[in-house]
Amino acid sequence: MEHRANLVRRFYQLFCETDLVYREAAAGLGLTHSVFEILYAVWNYGDDMRCPLREVRRRSGLGKQTVNSALRRLEGEGLVCLERAGGKHKDVCLTAQGAALAKRTVVRIMEAENAAFSGWTDQEVDSYLALTEKYLSALREAARGLNVR
Repeated sequence: MEHRANLVRRFYQLFCETDLVYREAAAGLGLTHSVFEILYAVWNYGDDMRCPLREVRRRSGLGKQTVNSALRRLEGEGLVCLERAGGKHKDVCLTAQGAALAKRTVVRIMEAENAAFSGWTDQEVDSYLALTEKYLSALREAARGLNVR
């Protein structure tokens, strides 16, 4: 059991250090963490520079209020716009200015991610991603039992 506890501590430490790499890279490129996460989510969603707002929230891992505040700021700077996508749904759309910012920032971080994986075989990448998804699914399920509200 002690061995398993040490593994969990090590995993969490690696998770936190990975998150810090992203935060520092974003800051070094002049972006706040929340703006980086939103730009990354929209850029990475599809080729049309738009992403459903609910997907931005899910993919960014940011809270609803944080996303809404950051989007208001990005809209004010002319980097994104929100468009109705049927019913109550909205899409977050990058403007030309927002797409240019994403190319200067998010794409550079994606290139760093690709460089980090460049020494791995396709099988290693596939295994890493599959195991990470398996862990996330199990953690999500276990965490559901923690909600006591």
